[in-house]
Amino acid sequence: MDDKKRNEAYNNYVKAKIPKTRPWPSLFNSFWIGGVICCLGQGINDLIMLAFPNMAEQTAWTYTLVALIFLASFLTGIGVYDRIGKFAGGGSIVPITGFSNSITSPALEFKNEGIIYGMCVKMFTIAGPVIVIGIIASILVGLVYLFI
Repeated sequence: MDDKKRNEAYNNYVKAKIPKTRPWPSLFNSFWIGGVICCLGQGINDLIMLAFPNMAEQTAWTYTLVALIFLASFLTGIGVYDRIGKFAGGGSIVPITGFSNSITSPALEFKNEGIIYGMCVKMFTIAGPVIVIGIIASILVGLVYLFI
């Protein structure tokens, strides 16, 4: 009985501390910030294709992704991307910029522990499981495609 009261008190404490969000403004902000990030990527790609008209489209998209990853890492480093993330939620996490942020943030946080045991080891604490699941899923889909 004592454990039950303690658990109820803890659950009430957690409910009181969880930040209250309003679903519709959050969804709207997520949608339009994600759209702005995608439009920025398209704009960068268009500028690259305009500057180098003979470049293959696949190569231009590669350079676009590199530019977006750099921008997100830079904005994470100066603390701007975290504010964008608080405002936009999933709209800033889903594009490749969110993946860049999930690698840069732990690297910055653990840089005091050294390059090897701090930055290199902790860099993939958030993104590592996503990479592993992505590889496993791609292998399984590839096997299904092979046999069907």
